[in-house]
Amino acid sequence: MKELVFATNNQYKADEVSKLLEGQYKVLSLKDISCDVDIPETGGTFAENAALKSSYIVEHYNLDCFGDDSGLQIDALNDEPGIFSARYSGVRDDKQNLELVLEKMSEVKDRRARFTTVISLSQGGQNHLFEGVIEGVITDKPTGDKGFGYDPIFQPGGYDITFAEMTTAEISHLIAFLAVSIFAVTRIFKEQYPNKKTAIFSSWTDNRTKLLGDG
Repeated sequence: MKELVFATNNQYKADEVSKLLEGQYKVLSLKDISCDVDIPETGGTFAENAALKSSYIVEHYNLDCFGDDSGLQIDALNDEPGIFSARYSGVRDDKQNLELVLEKMSEVKDRRARFTTVISLSQGGQNHLFEGVIEGVITDKPTGDKGFGYDPIFQPGGYDITFAEMTTAEISHLIAFLAVSIFAVTRIFKEQYPNKKTAIFSSWTDNRTKLLGDG
């Protein structure tokens, strides 16, 4: 079975992606290839940061790889926190980041937001970028104790509860926003269409995945 590196130190994410690609690829994490480098995320977009991760592994380890970058984008805040989602408050602290968002949104009526993730797949000398989006709204206060990050204040379209209130069964088929893009990657693998643009729609309302480009 072919091996594919997922440029992440998050073993949970690596395990969940491995399940999605089971039978097609053996998914390896950075730990599995003994890479202890904190790959810099110095890009100005999700796509640039994702590409930095996948290209680093290809350059230094000569292994097929995909990397991801994701975050919360809020219409009323000009798409902030965006690429700074993990450190929006100035530190990597979920509680402080969440509280800052609620503070800025305290008198805002337009609550529209989305979780966006971009995956950069470097395989066989080619590079592909996939974007996955889950549309939703920002709630007035945190609700639920599951998940992480902004999950307690993000309510996906078609639901009246936040990510943090959902059961594992409710989100396991998507693995939140990351899985939306992985489904597109999976289909590309299965159908062997490395250069064909495609759109995959999930069961979530108004969510979408698209192929951004090839290299």
